[in-house]
Amino acid sequence: MNKLASFSLAIMLSLNAYSQTIKVNSKSNRVKGTLCLGFALDIDGKAKDVEDALAKFLKDYGKTRVSFDYVAVPSPTLGGTLYDGKTLYGTTTGDDAKAQTWMGIDTAEWKSNSSATLERIEKMVYQFGVKFYRDLIQKEIDESQQAFEATEKQKLRLVNENKNLNTRLANNEQDKIKLEKLLEINKLDHAVLLQKIENNKKAQDSVNTAGLQIKKVVEAKKERQRKVN
Repeated sequence: MNKLASFSLAIMLSLNAYSQTIKVNSKSNRVKGTLCLGFALDIDGKAKDVEDALAKFLKDYGKTRVSFDYVAVPSPTLGGTLYDGKTLYGTTTGDDAKAQTWMGIDTAEWKSNSSATLERIEKMVYQFGVKFYRDLIQKEIDESQQAFEATEKQKLRLVNENKNLNTRLANNEQDKIKLEKLLEINKLDHAVLLQKIENNKKAQDSVNTAGLQIKKVVEAKKERQRKVN
């Protein structure tokens, strides 16, 4: 119960955690020593989570190559067009609280396509930010749903437990009534048995007395019998 209460509090505190406005900024970045143009987005979240999400996001545009400090998409497909021999780059920097994701290209490599591609990359960065926050909130929704289902199961268990306890209490009360009746009967039987024992003792004393008297009469008659000659 305490765990559920703590989790509920955590959910309430995080309701407004990811309501930030997504703002994409133009930014140049060096990749493999080459100055590339692109767009960046500041994100509230762990850099590792953002990095993993970016690598997954870029897979929709082609086969990715992940290195130590960037993700590359050689010959990407953008807007249904394959750009053979060109490369799209993505990077993530930050810490456990804040991160910045960036996507861009080497304009010298893209040449005449660079302007239109940069416009598309700006939209891609925005779409990534929307997806990242929505996925993050969806994860919280799933966790909240799991917590709700856990409370429902706990509530059902407690309701069933209450029914069981009330049934046991009713049975216990019935047993109590039966035992009280048996106790009254036992008390009565006890008194009757004591009286019968007392009566039996008196009867034994009376029989013993009568036996002694009869024995004396028998002895007296035997004595008279001996005296006959």
